[in-house]
Amino acid sequence: MLHKFFERILWNSRLFIIFAVVLSMVGSILLFVVASADILKAVSATYKYYMGLLEQGADIHNILLNNIIMAIDLYLIAVVLLIFAFGLYELFIAKIEIKDEHSSKVLEIHTLDQLKDKLAKVIVMALIVAFFSKVLNMGMKNSLDMLYFAISILGLSLGLYFLHKDSKH
Repeated sequence: MLHKFFERILWNSRLFIIFAVVLSMVGSILLFVVASADILKAVSATYKYYMGLLEQGADIHNILLNNIIMAIDLYLIAVVLLIFAFGLYELFIAKIEIKDEHSSKVLEIHTLDQLKDKLAKVIVMALIVAFFSKVLNMGMKNSLDMLYFAISILGLSLGLYFLHKDSKH
């Protein structure tokens, strides 16, 4: 009897994962809201620039690129949290039954390895966007900087190649 009681407690302890699921969803929603606010900030800056309301020295292209790239980075991290929440729920709590035949397969997760693979791919994309953001704000001072830049792009390309090599597209 004690054995069954302990097993029931152990089995039901998996329900604590619901905290991680709910908080991941909250974090995802917050990131979507903040990223959308960044896009709206870019729209506002564009409007002000073309209406002559921005200071004369402002470079609208740089402002737009920075705001939009930051928003894309936040959207990708929000997607990571959303995939994480779906994966944890389906792996530890219950299968989501609301899906239909037209639902996306992106959120279908059957094993912990699938969850890790999907998270890794989105995280790598977020890192590439963050790298792109840093490169835009970096000044090329000499030919060595260009060489490092070219090597880093080669490294990113190789990483993406090997990341997608085993994908079933």
